[in-house]
Amino acid sequence: MSENPTPESTTANGVRLCGRVSTAPEERELPSGSVILTLRISVPREPTPMTQGSKQQSDWVDCSVWSARTRRTAARWRAGDTVEIEGALRRRFYRGGDGTSTRLEVEVLAGRLVARAASSRKEGVGVTG
Repeated sequence: MSENPTPESTTANGVRLCGRVSTAPEERELPSGSVILTLRISVPREPTPMTQGSKQQSDWVDCSVWSARTRRTAARWRAGDTVEIEGALRRRFYRGGDGTSTRLEVEVLAGRLVARAASSRKEGVGVTG
């Protein structure tokens, strides 16, 4: 890291993931009236000093999609599809049965289907972009 970081290098919050959809996208309306789509992506672990010796081969990342355009794209994804997403880390607060809770997730700002899951091809679902 340089001694004099630029403002851009001290404020970055960008995430790019390529992995498999592990839970089918689910659209729902929040109490605020906002409509979001949520899904989980499984990303293979690359070997790093932290993962050395671990038997876990993947990490699961919770994702939320807020913009209508990106929701339409992600709503076509199915469990098992390989996708690439870009977004930002967000901590979201919400009220649950035990009071206020929080979760860290990726806000998906853009995404694309890389490959359909094998079972979807057998069902006759075509790849749409």
